Amino acid sequence: MAVWFTSDLHFGHRNISRYCGRPFPDTDAGVHEMDEALVARWNEVVAPDDVVWVLGDVAMGLIDRSLPHVARLAGTKHLVAGNHDRCWDGHDDATAVARWRERYAEVGFATIDDGAELEVHGRTVRLSHFPHRGDSHAEDRFEEHRPVDDGTWLLHGHVHDTWRQHGRQVNVGVDAWAGRPVAATEVVALLDAGPRDLDPLPWTA
Repeated sequence: MAVWFTSDLHFGHRNISRYCGRPFPDTDAGVHEMDEALVARWNEVVAPDDVVWVLGDVAMGLIDRSLPHVARLAGTKHLVAGNHDRCWDGHDDATAVARWRERYAEVGFATIDDGAELEVHGRTVRLSHFPHRGDSHAEDRFEEHRPVDDGTWLLHGHVHDTWRQHGRQVNVGVDAWAGRPVAATEVVALLDAGPRDLDPLPWTA
């Protein structure tokens, strides 16, 4: 059994290719091509008995079309919800969040939380959709939902193609890892190399 991390798939999001340089047209057909590519790239590396931690922002657009893609993804899937997930606790309507958590569980998430701490190959890492600091926008948003920086390594998403690693923050989003989940062994190699800044790996067509 292998462990993987990813985030910010944005199934069904028409504009994400333009925002993040994904190699798909900004059209309805392009969204379909992107969604199929995300499923294929995931299933190329993740085995049925593997575990995948998804650090938020799974599906957007027409949610009845985009969210069911999760059921097509291999492995046991755990969600750390992000601001674009309808099951995120940061939304105001707690009743609606609870209903959406049921929907997200129905498509295949074994657990749904807003944060977690995990032991990975002997290293402790914190999991959050949000980094301690930094954003894909000009200013840091959702500051009240960001984890406290106590020196623990943080795996996160949210920043898309802004960086792959920034200090002790490792962005596991698909836009930093060529459209694929990243293996825990690769993450640990980054931790072992120490804090530094790394650029995203480019998407390939």
